[in-house]
Amino acid sequence: MSLHGAVTPPPSKSQAHRLIICAALAQGRSIIKNIAFSQDIRATLSCISALGASWTERESGVIAVEGIGGKEYTGALPHLDCGESGSTLRFFIPIALAVAGGAEFTGRGRLMQRPQQPYFDLFDRMGIKYQQKDDTLKVEGRLRAGEYRLPGNVSSQFFTGLLFALPLLEGESKILPTTALESEDYIRMTVQAMAAAGLGVEELSEGGYTVCGQSYRPMEVSVEADWSQAGFWYAARNLGSDVEIQGMNEHSLQGDRRIAEFAALLSQEGNMEIDVSQCPDLVPPLAAMAALRKGDCRICGAARLRIKESDRLSAVTAALNAMGARVEELPDALLIRGVNRLKGGAVIDCCNDHRIAMMCAVAATCAPGGETLLKGAECVRKSYPDFWQVYRELGGDLDVLDLGE
Repeated sequence: MSLHGAVTPPPSKSQAHRLIICAALAQGRSIIKNIAFSQDIRATLSCISALGASWTERESGVIAVEGIGGKEYTGALPHLDCGESGSTLRFFIPIALAVAGGAEFTGRGRLMQRPQQPYFDLFDRMGIKYQQKDDTLKVEGRLRAGEYRLPGNVSSQFFTGLLFALPLLEGESKILPTTALESEDYIRMTVQAMAAAGLGVEELSEGGYTVCGQSYRPMEVSVEADWSQAGFWYAARNLGSDVEIQGMNEHSLQGDRRIAEFAALLSQEGNMEIDVSQCPDLVPPLAAMAALRKGDCRICGAARLRIKESDRLSAVTAALNAMGARVEELPDALLIRGVNRLKGGAVIDCCNDHRIAMMCAVAATCAPGGETLLKGAECVRKSYPDFWQVYRELGGDLDVLDLGE
């Protein structure tokens, strides 16, 4: 089975999060076009509502956001349900401190197990109270302008959260990495979104960022197509499907735009190494491509994947090996020895991880000899709600057993 046809990947979830938050912090009404209502984006929309902003869908994929501007939040600490979105949780922790003096955060799946220590270390120094119990995190206090030092090798999301919040304070603040900064392109996407809302952020030559107290302004913007999700269609193409990928911004700041370069590299024979420290979300489609080629591929710089929706290094290894691949799991990498063919008949647990489900769907196009059964395949709703519909439209042989439809 192979896929055929043209496909436009969904709007960038990473960019949409950022634009929605900037609109929510602005004074007045913003228009954001090309929104896909994935579970993660709905979580962010729920959180801006909890802080006093409002939004309406004007037409398909177009929302109007009425921001809170300089309005002071009053009342009890707000409750923010972040679903399973790590971006939503980490972005809103400092925002809630700046806007409302704190909040109570909840989530599902593995979300509340994901590390927040860089924030906690800052809060200890600043006297901000925090308590994490079961699936609830409560933070209470006020941010103040100043110097913020935090590690750069855990997640760029901590930097983004502070970048959003610090302009709401009077005075100048600096955010400085204490270790090499990974996924820096995501921070540049944050700065780009803030610029669309009229804010200036200075990038320091020695690393880090300076931001002063400023006001967010309303805007009218459109969300780009998602290079991260495009990765699965690049994988399908490398594996022999005739898929035309449309609507991509070749000059995007999305770090996952590297997928085009990596796919070209993996279409060649021979041993190679690919460093994904700046784009770890690409590992599942890269692994699918590497599984069916002549040569070994080491995908390195991927330790952070152990704290995603699943332990993604382990989940990728288990899923692809069940389909006949030769994948070795290393502490921060995957070593994939290419094989000539995969095999059908595997039963795979998607581990509630949207990227594992999509990786397996693409790999299944090259797995003859029986059906590949994906348990929990509805998890694609987290980021790509209509993935299975698109897959079927491209000729994918799909039987829906129970996707909650």
